[in-house]
Amino acid sequence: MSHSSAPLVVVMGVSGSGKTTVGRSLAQSLGVPYAEGDDFHPEANVTKMRAGHPLDDEDRRPWLEEIARWLAGHAESGGVVTCSALKRRYRDRLASAAPRVFFLHLDGSAELIAARISARRGHFMPPDLLRSQLADLEPLGEDEAGAAVPIDGTPEETAALAHAAVAPPTAPGEADGRP
Repeated sequence: MSHSSAPLVVVMGVSGSGKTTVGRSLAQSLGVPYAEGDDFHPEANVTKMRAGHPLDDEDRRPWLEEIARWLAGHAESGGVVTCSALKRRYRDRLASAAPRVFFLHLDGSAELIAARISARRGHFMPPDLLRSQLADLEPLGEDEAGAAVPIDGTPEETAALAHAAVAPPTAPGEADGRP
């Protein structure tokens, strides 16, 4: 795979949907760099979420700008970054920084995701903020480059579905350079 054709992916979805697990696995299988979207949050955002307060658009702006910079810096070499990217305007901002970005939406029921959030330890996102994230979530539009992947299987099954959505099988001859 040439660098210019390496996938550039935003693994998106609400907190608890498996973005980190799938993102790391996807980056490893594609052989591209990985970045954890949570690491781009300013400390004030983390403090606000830990206190149980949802972020507003103004809170998210510097975070999205940092992720957009990361995407622009990896536009040629490819990469995978996690980012909730809940609203269309957030995804539009990211796509404006890296036009060939592919959004991979990890999609599951509120009940499944709430159970996952409740079971995890050491994360700043409290379970009661899930409701606000689900309210903000705008599914991918038909005109957006991306795909939704169900998360009701094992992490390995979800990662396999994610990989298939991002890197569909090549046509005969493509892999070895023949026409």
